Amino acid sequence: MDNVCEDQTFSSLFKAHSKSVFNYIYYKFGNEEKANDAVQEAFVKLWENCAKVTPDKAKSFVYTVANNLYLNVIKAEKVRLKYADKGDDRSHESPEFLMEEKEYKQKLDNALDALPENQRTTFLLNRIDGKKYAEIAEMEGVSVKAIEKRMHLALKSLREQIDGI
Repeated sequence: MDNVCEDQTFSSLFKAHSKSVFNYIYYKFGNEEKANDAVQEAFVKLWENCAKVTPDKAKSFVYTVANNLYLNVIKAEKVRLKYADKGDDRSHESPEFLMEEKEYKQKLDNALDALPENQRTTFLLNRIDGKKYAEIAEMEGVSVKAIEKRMHLALKSLREQIDGI
């Protein structure tokens, strides 16, 4: 196993790491399709660069490429969302309720965006995906104490920015 360009080596790297890379990106995106795309694209990039990447660096390479793809998609989506017109049919709700809900959602989005990425990821993995601190610590390659601190800081920051959280 000394050359990533060999089919067998590449195939074993894919089998060994594609699922864990998928999970990592899926927890960040919250979207299976985007996570699958990022994993496939990351392994395509590994194949395109197989002569430059040694097998022992392949795992790190694929994680980094997938994470960068994720960050680029997020950037593009933020731009699109600014110009998107939400056409939800919620005419049965009072205008006051819709306005308050929209303001609250905007406050929450802004507060989440303001968090450092490691705190935001920890918060969403725990509160949205229901991941335990130990699972998050393993995924992020840090101690459970570090995850507890991130969560504490995330909650503190969100409370300061949003009344009623």
